[in-house]
Amino acid sequence: MKYTPISPEMYQYNRQRFAAQMQPGTVAIFNSNDMMPRTGDQYHIFRQNAGLLYLSGIDQEETMLLLFPGCPREDHEEVLIIRRTNEHLAVWEGHKYTKEEAREASGIKKVYFADEAEAVINELILISEGIYLNLNENDRFLSPVEYRDLRYARSIRDRYPAHTIHRAQPILKRLQTVKSRWEVEATQEAIDITEKAFRRVLGFVKPGVWEYEVEAEITHEFLRNRATGHGYTPIIGSGKNACVLHYIENRNQCLDGDVLLMDFGAEYANYNADLTRSIPVSGRFTKRQKDVYNAVLRVMNEAKKMLVPGTSFVEYHKEVGRIMESELLGLGLISKDDISKQDKDWPAYKKYFMHGTSHHLGLDVHDIMFRYHTFEAGNLFTVEPGIYIPEENLGIRLENDVLITVDGNDDLFKNIPVEADEIEELMNG
Repeated sequence: MKYTPISPEMYQYNRQRFAAQMQPGTVAIFNSNDMMPRTGDQYHIFRQNAGLLYLSGIDQEETMLLLFPGCPREDHEEVLIIRRTNEHLAVWEGHKYTKEEAREASGIKKVYFADEAEAVINELILISEGIYLNLNENDRFLSPVEYRDLRYARSIRDRYPAHTIHRAQPILKRLQTVKSRWEVEATQEAIDITEKAFRRVLGFVKPGVWEYEVEAEITHEFLRNRATGHGYTPIIGSGKNACVLHYIENRNQCLDGDVLLMDFGAEYANYNADLTRSIPVSGRFTKRQKDVYNAVLRVMNEAKKMLVPGTSFVEYHKEVGRIMESELLGLGLISKDDISKQDKDWPAYKKYFMHGTSHHLGLDVHDIMFRYHTFEAGNLFTVEPGIYIPEENLGIRLENDVLITVDGNDDLFKNIPVEADEIEELMNG
């Protein structure tokens, strides 16, 4: 792996916290992600299941983790199962964890190879009172693609129909949304790499460059700084393309007078940064562009003030909407009449700011979350307002990553330029 492994202390800490919330006498079972086919004989680059990685630190396919606090069988409260390697695999796929390496990475003493673990799994399930299974419970995403944990859940129900099944995700959500110091350090490393890439493109962008060339500059800086790669497919949209929220083609030329919206973030140790900046291709904003830019910046700064313990996620977004409404009035994009006639389910400001302001960030860019909970210390949020004006070929979004602390918050992007004047100065320095 390119990145420096996180201390096994973190994974031991995570397992202890998870086990403390399990029902007595139960076993929890976690599977790695599938290797996803790319073509007839190739796979996409492997990315580990967030829950398994969070609890074990094992970044390898065909891995299983079993947690059984108070297990009657000695030394089996934590069991790690890994793929057995051989000379053929070593030649074609490279090195895989040995048992000793897996112990060192995870802090788990009892490690089995997959081909010797079936009887152990069966015994632990049979002496348990119930089974925790880990399924994707993202409330805004329902994929038609089956995955390893889902198939495994079906096989468990078929083979052990008398056992009670429990959900692992509610526990993981409670734990993963509160970041430990190790997680903050890994995220900060991803952010620092992202900053280097942003400063690089500030010196690169000029009229005539292509969006894909900007993407290439970012990718170069990521890889040379030991990032795994992009945390998500980068959005590099100039002119009218900036008004497409998930524009990822990155194929057009950046023209004089355009604003270039760039939404990208490095992944380091499977933790992600998520940055958006909008810059003038020519190096100077027009007055109108700067007015819109500063309106977005004011919304972002006001939104950050609300990212504190005790704020309701739902009310936060409503309040940000009211702030944006005021800014759009000032820009002449909506009128008081528009507001008086608006649909409460689709306010007038949504015409120009149609997405949410914040999401959790962590092992996934859109990290698992409780949407209806209040904020608490340790939550790590993006804050990303935007104004999109297709009729002006102008889209501006700004995004920082903010850690909520006991007495307020910490903007982890505080060293990354965001003021319009500073952007212009760096582009023309």
